[in-house]
Amino acid sequence: MELLKVQGELDWKKLTRNVLIPVVGGSIIGYLANRNTQEQYAELEKPSFSPPGAAFPIAWTALYTMMGVANYRVEMKQDTKKSHAAIPLYDVQLGLNFLWSFLFFKWNLRGTALIEMTIMLGAIAMTAYEFNKNDRTAGALMVPYIGWVMFALILNYSTWKLNK
Repeated sequence: MELLKVQGELDWKKLTRNVLIPVVGGSIIGYLANRNTQEQYAELEKPSFSPPGAAFPIAWTALYTMMGVANYRVEMKQDTKKSHAAIPLYDVQLGLNFLWSFLFFKWNLRGTALIEMTIMLGAIAMTAYEFNKNDRTAGALMVPYIGWVMFALILNYSTWKLNK
């Protein structure tokens, strides 16, 4: 519970909004981008280190939750610290995150998705940096996301190379 308290207060409304936007948004985007593409994806050659499909919704739900909590913590400190770059950067990286699913799954643009993910990783790193300047816990909450996206970048690259 201490993780959620910023400056001694807990705003359940803001916390709920900040967590539900990435979790629900990511679920909807995942559904729309992957609808009618399961067979096509199953036929792709994938690298040996590719996790089972069931791992992805579990990982993304945890990551989106941590991202939402991080954003909440920074948003709660907006009045006391300068966070002029943090929130817009967060929004940009989240938009790029949602776009990637369409590029890779729906539109089969795996090379473009790879380039887009590289840009997204930079946006995530900049977001984590800005979050860390405002709230060390918020910055730390973004680290697993950076690690997962780095892994996903390698997975995207490998899948693209195997299926050119």
